[in-house]
Amino acid sequence: MLEAIAVAWLLLFFGDFLSTFFYHVPEHVFGSLHLKTHHSWKKDFRHYAILTFNPQVLLDGILGALPYIVIAVVLWPFSPIGVISGLLLGQFHVWWRHISVLGWQTPKPVNILCKILFITTPERHWLHHHKTNLGFGDIFSFFEQPAQMWLRWLRLLRLRFRYSRI
Repeated sequence: MLEAIAVAWLLLFFGDFLSTFFYHVPEHVFGSLHLKTHHSWKKDFRHYAILTFNPQVLLDGILGALPYIVIAVVLWPFSPIGVISGLLLGQFHVWWRHISVLGWQTPKPVNILCKILFITTPERHWLHHHKTNLGFGDIFSFFEQPAQMWLRWLRLLRLRFRYSRI
């Protein structure tokens, strides 16, 4: 049982880390797929994530989930139950963090527990939808500060490449 819990936590931790630093933040700097499909002011979550089968939306979701799948493959031999639990918890969190558009407000005791455990709440994630430079870390909020530094560094790198070509 403890092994399954540890594997689930490791899957969520490393999946969130890799997804944040190798897909999400770089996509905000160098890409447009994630910004068009996830942060467009023209669409709300129900439209682009539930009601449409837009291939770009599906691709963005797959690319964001790919690190979790890689970690799941690595951790499978240690605890298949832990891997399945971690993937299910991760998917639940994806749905949960996007329900603010439906008028959801996290109850105060749950909000306090999430702050203690550094878990991103729907309100925190919604902040990221409105201010795309804030609220990084899909599951864990402690990735926020390092992601901010990574974002700034990648932007400087992009500027350096842009001016070196001129």
